This record gives sequence, C-alpha cells and structure tokens, in this order.
Amino acid sequence: MRAWQTTRMGRPTEALILNGEASDLEPYEGSIRLDVLVAGIGLPDALMCQGSYALTPPLPFTQGQEVVGRISALGAGVENRAIGDRVMAVSCFFTGHGSFAEQCLVLDNFCLPVPDEMTDAEAAAFLIPLHTAYVGLCERARLEAGETLLVLGGAGGTGSAALQLGKALGARVLTTAGGPEKVAFCRTLGADEVIDYHGEKIADAVLALTEGRGADVIYDPVGGEAFKSATRCIAHRGRLLAVGFASGSWGAVDTAHLVTRNYSVMGVIPSGYDRAFKDLAQSRLVEWWRKGEIQIPIDEFVAFEDLPRALEKLMAGRVRGKLTLIVDSKNARCGDTNPP
Repeated sequence: MRAWQTTRMGRPTEALILNGEASDLEPYEGSIRLDVLVAGIGLPDALMCQGSYALTPPLPFTQGQEVVGRISALGAGVENRAIGDRVMAVSCFFTGHGSFAEQCLVLDNFCLPVPDEMTDAEAAAFLIPLHTAYVGLCERARLEAGETLLVLGGAGGTGSAALQLGKALGARVLTTAGGPEKVAFCRTLGADEVIDYHGEKIADAVLALTEGRGADVIYDPVGGEAFKSATRCIAHRGRLLAVGFASGSWGAVDTAHLVTRNYSVMGVIPSGYDRAFKDLAQSRLVEWWRKGEIQIPIDEFVAFEDLPRALEKLMAGRVRGKLTLIVDSKNARCGDTNPP
C-alpha cells in the first residue's frame, strides 16, 4: 500500500516521504483496520513532523488522527462490527498507524457509523473538532443559553466547530480571527461579533462588547499570548477552556490572578470517556448537523500526493475551516466539489 511516513524531524516538506510499498497492517487487540477513503488534516499532524506534539510516536511513523473509511479487518475483542461498514474514527496515530495511508488502524472505542447522507469529506473532518467542542462546552464548561462565549481562533478547524456549537446551544458567540477574510468567514458561520486581532486588542474588545463584564466561557485552542489575553476578559465565575496550543505554547496560568478574579481553568480532551458518552455526543452533534445548525467547512480537498504542501499551508495559518486528504479518489464521496 501507499503510506506517507515521517522519517526524520523537520518541516513537513523535509520530514515526509511517500512509501509506495508499505506493508499491509494487521489489527491488534481492540483495534480495527480501515481502507481509508478520506483523512482529516490537523495541526497536530504538522507538529508531529517536528516532534513537538506530546503523542508523537517513534520514527518512522504515519500520522493522521482523523479518518473515514471502510472496515477491512477486526482485531481481537472487537464485536458488533461488519466488514465493509463505513465509519468515522480516531486512528491509532500514537502507534504510528495513522490515516495518511491507504490503510490505517483505528480505536474500536472511538469508531462511529457515518450517516448515509454525510459525505466522506465531511465525516473525516467531523469527529475530533466537534467532539472536542462538545466535551468542552457541554460537559466541562456547561455552557448555558444566553451566556457569552468567546472562541479564540474561530476560523480554524477547532475554533469553527466550537463557534457553531456555541450558537446551537444558544450562546452569544464572540470570536477572534486574523484579517478580513477570516473575519468574514467567521461571520458566515454565525458569530455575533468578530474581533480582528491584527488591529484590535482581544481583552479590550471583549470588555467593550460585554459592557465590562467579560465572557462567561472562553474556548482556547491557541494558547500563548491569546490565553493571557483571555484571562484579562473573563467574567466573574467564568470558565476558561484550555484546548490546544496553535500558537506554539500552552497558556500559563497565573494562580493569584485566577483566585482574585474567581474563574476556573479547565483542560479539554475528548479521550477517556466511555462509549455511552461518545454515542450520546455523536447523536446530538449529528442532529444539529442535520438541522443545519452545524456545518463542516472544508477549505480544500487535498490530493494524496499533496500532503506535505497542505501541512505547510496549515502551519502558515492560511486555512479556513478544515483540510481533507483524499486518499481513495475513485471511491471517496466529497460533495459538490470534485476530489483532485
């Protein structure tokens, strides 16, 4: 099979090699083998090329966390699955068997059926961004209708999911974006107010938009200075969700400030939940998607051979929404735009 492999640390164009003769995979206990249709592309995939992501496996490895494909083999202990089923899943990227290949291994406990009417490209970009947003907003922060939600980096794959879920939950949604194109993009997703951080100070803008009160919930996939700004515009009893570090560094918690302002900082990750929780989250998210309250904005369908260039584009901050890698161009369903 064909598989992209990171063989040394560096930028994606330096680190990745396309291996046209990679060995077929055998699923281990609790895992499932998929024939990959489409893979979602995320910032962690680029960070793994540089070895700066916490779950980077030993060299050489194939990354790619998000995937939609058809089941082709079952590992020991896997039940209630059928060969040929179309599923969306989180891959076993941490063992080097990610989805940037014609076959990948996925976790049985995070493998869910794809609605018939959902395209492969949408499904590949659905699971991780939206389940992360669900865990953050519904389970950790318990966002309520009428509250003010601030999403940092609302034009990205992670931020755009939280922005839309916040609206579906009835919140007033503020978001940040860099430049007029990304500002306009966030407005199309339903943001009530968009702060262009190229020309505005985030904390000052949020306080002005909330009459000095601040945001009740802040969803932060950015980290760094954006996290620091968030702590300066969070409401009394607010909840600040630490989701990621797209800036290159995690936000640093000032405990004294946290105490004097009486807010909480919570970590967010969609792993560690049981199947019943994941099934409930999936059913609610799919229902919002069916109603049109959530969409899956795809910036580009990326040809399989174009992966390194796409990861460089992502690292440069030139993506609005998600990138999807078309692995099986003959069989993948991608919607109105034809796959490359």
